[in-house]
Amino acid sequence: MQIIQNQTFDQERAFYGAKDTIAENCRFDGPADGESAFKECANIQATHCYFNLRYPFWHDHGLTIRDSEMTELCRAALWYSEGISITNTQLHGIKALRECHGAKLSNCDIISPEFGWFVKDVEMKDCSAESEYFMMRSVHLRFDHVRLVGKYSFQYIEDSVLEHCSFDTKDAFWHAKNVVIRDSVIKGEYLGWYCENVTFERCKIIGTQPLCYCKNLKLIDCEMLDTDLSFEKSQVDAVITTPVISIKNPLSGRITVPAVGEIIRDDPNSKGEILVKQPCKQCPCSCA
Repeated sequence: MQIIQNQTFDQERAFYGAKDTIAENCRFDGPADGESAFKECANIQATHCYFNLRYPFWHDHGLTIRDSEMTELCRAALWYSEGISITNTQLHGIKALRECHGAKLSNCDIISPEFGWFVKDVEMKDCSAESEYFMMRSVHLRFDHVRLVGKYSFQYIEDSVLEHCSFDTKDAFWHAKNVVIRDSVIKGEYLGWYCENVTFERCKIIGTQPLCYCKNLKLIDCEMLDTDLSFEKSQVDAVITTPVISIKNPLSGRITVPAVGEIIRDDPNSKGEILVKQPCKQCPCSCA
């Protein structure tokens, strides 16, 4: 391995085509304002590095980034790359991850609009993120203990499992397909419209007009707080453990709920069953 330590680089394509290279305590910054430091590279490690220039990792194969910082000027940091591990790193530039395959992120701080577009096979654990259009059109996501604040997240994602997460985000999971969300909190308006084969297990759902126009939607022992006009035109099978403000015109299926403030039926095609069952006071079951 070639080892580069304690140096600063600001030239264009500083390590173009490099292989088997370790950069330690290096800075990619300076008046030359050069782009694409590690383009078309393979087997690269960056540890305790500072990235303040654009497009540092494009078309790379085998990339490890640890204990590093990518500033807001480090735009579009990782594109068209595969075999990526990022640990204890700040990713603060717009569009930080796009069209990448096989990325693992842990203990990262992400502040990046349009993060994670068109990615595949991405694992994320113990990370926090601020982003708009987070993970759009991505597939095979595996998230554990991820905290997100933003808008329009997880639109058009497919074949993903998200667990023990906290999402404060409106218009989330629109057009999502084949997704499971477990033991998580999802707060925001207009959750999950037009999704298909999406399951929420033991989740807390907060916000107006959730889960409308859905196909094969499932809720298993979920809480729903401040939720009104829920399930409009959805095919839904739901067991809800908290009262719901209102349910509107579910298309088909069954919704079991302990109480509902208002049931709206002004669509003749609304055939979904709404079963109001008071929980038993003597035991933790759902006895009527």
